[in-house]
Amino acid sequence: MISALAPGLVAFGACLAILPLLKRENTLARSLMAGISFILLCHYFVWRVTRTLPPAGWNADFLVGYPFMLAEAASMLSVTLSLLFLSRTIDRTADVQAIVRGAPATAPVPLVYVFICTYNEEKAILERTIIGATGLNYGNYRVWVLDDGRRPWLRELAEELGCHYLTRPDNRHAKAGNINHALRHVATSSERPEFISILDADFVPMPDFLVRATSLMKDNSVGVVQTPQHFINPDPIQSNLAATEVWPDEQRFFFDILMPAKDAWGVAFCCGTSSVIRFSSLMRIGGFPTDSVTEDYLVTLRLKELGYRTIYLNERLTIGLAPEGIKEYITQRGRWCLGFMQIMRGRSGPFSLRSKLTFIDRLSLVDAFMSWAAVYGTKVLALAVPWLYLLFGIKAVHADLSELLKYFLPFYVWHAFTMAWISRGRSLAIMTDVSQYIAAPAVLKAVVTGLLKPQGHKFKVTAKGGDRSQPFVEWPLVRLYGTMLAITLVAIAYAFIIRLRGDSIAYGGLALAWSLYNCIVLTIVCFICIEQPRRRKAERFARDEPVLIHYGSGARLVRMADISITGARFVDPEPPPVGTMLRCNVYGQEVSALVVRRTRDGFGVRFEEGVATRVGVVRAFYAGEYVRAFRTVRAAPVGKAILARLFK
Repeated sequence: MISALAPGLVAFGACLAILPLLKRENTLARSLMAGISFILLCHYFVWRVTRTLPPAGWNADFLVGYPFMLAEAASMLSVTLSLLFLSRTIDRTADVQAIVRGAPATAPVPLVYVFICTYNEEKAILERTIIGATGLNYGNYRVWVLDDGRRPWLRELAEELGCHYLTRPDNRHAKAGNINHALRHVATSSERPEFISILDADFVPMPDFLVRATSLMKDNSVGVVQTPQHFINPDPIQSNLAATEVWPDEQRFFFDILMPAKDAWGVAFCCGTSSVIRFSSLMRIGGFPTDSVTEDYLVTLRLKELGYRTIYLNERLTIGLAPEGIKEYITQRGRWCLGFMQIMRGRSGPFSLRSKLTFIDRLSLVDAFMSWAAVYGTKVLALAVPWLYLLFGIKAVHADLSELLKYFLPFYVWHAFTMAWISRGRSLAIMTDVSQYIAAPAVLKAVVTGLLKPQGHKFKVTAKGGDRSQPFVEWPLVRLYGTMLAITLVAIAYAFIIRLRGDSIAYGGLALAWSLYNCIVLTIVCFICIEQPRRRKAERFARDEPVLIHYGSGARLVRMADISITGARFVDPEPPPVGTMLRCNVYGQEVSALVVRRTRDGFGVRFEEGVATRVGVVRAFYAGEYVRAFRTVRAAPVGKAILARLFK
């Protein structure tokens, strides 16, 4: 066993020695790490194909072993393409800084129409977005609320907050149809915009959003500037594992790491919200395409066919809401996958003869397809292969544990270090598996239905807001993965306690190690599917700073303990009585507040609900640093948080 571990230990030591000497932004360094990972992957796969396949024949070993090998090969192709695209990265912040600093203060700025797309979101969510959008530090823009819910109260809110309101008689083509209706409307107006900006109903722009995003539009070949999505609330994986303080939301790898890498290869794409799009180029393609429920990705492809680029500005310029529950998380991933399968089958797909896309654009589409279809499918098969052996003796992989360690462990160690290094810890193998298993049933269903029947599917909105104060169990997933966990545990007990397999125990060791890992992942998945109650709608952020409060005829300093956009908590040995009105300076705003409760060490207040106060508080809050930033993620605190959740 020591000799089997030796190659993996060598890879481990080499990573520890090499990585501190390399710079993450350097293409040569990234290519070196990715290239070695690819060589080790090939070394493993050659052994896998030549030494571990069952003999050909119509038996159970063959019927399980060969399909699993092919699935594994597809997954490895996905890994290879991922390594290729991650070998580069680009940061456009310096370019933006130079453009913004060099712009004359009196220079005219192009007209931008900001479209806020909404269907059924609640007032509290929409109000924040509209307030943020109407407070941008940009000299020439208009805000339009595109209401597909046709709600009178929203018309009144839009008028109250000083923006335009537009609706339509039907909901044809969902979000894409809503935007296209607005494009036709503004195209006939006397003020035709040079750019439009798309905001989902829950994404509040920061004051510099338009200034910085439109600066990159000075290059006329740029059709879209996409910025990342950041979230003010934890996603369901973070919250249900009680890991909000140590593990970032699941989208951070995509927006912080993958999109800058795609941009470096010229294959970044529009993600809908938080983007700026050239109006004339959008009108040339007839508006947003409606032949996919992911119209944002497809608009990039159609613009590319006309020679327009999509570029990515990796700056935190809008803040929205992550899916707040597992059901919403699953719905969102299923829609994304379905939309991509529609693209694969459409005229802008990677194998379409009608498409004018370049080779690298097509390769990027293949990469995305493999990440949906191959990776998720292989993950599901990997749950069944070990217990098929333990229960029924079906030997899909003809190798024992020591052989696997000798060939697979070096790749696994090197690849894990490479991905953790490139992503600053945002890619951890076990957390990647967990997130993929949660979405796997919806994703695989979307793969099949999208490829077999690409059209005729309704757009499923990701619900935001609502009551999250009660515990909730996502029973379909719990039943599925709970059953898989039970079968795996029974298989382990059967093979190693009830019926020890004698001379085949060597492979049983591989099946045991494999099964134990599956048990860990499945247990975490089941815990995540048990929604933890969240009693506060407004996200609260811990603070420790002095604040001057005024009430009665006096003023004094107290310490702020936490804050949200609706209220705050202060530490004060002599708190004012409940019901007291006071004034305090928060976010640089003089705000009136009502004392609503006494706490153990002070008191809590609710900010005044007047329009002027709400506008000031929301704009100042979203301009601050109130999003949990994860510059580097470390595995040990994540593991500790998971263990605490499992055994509390």
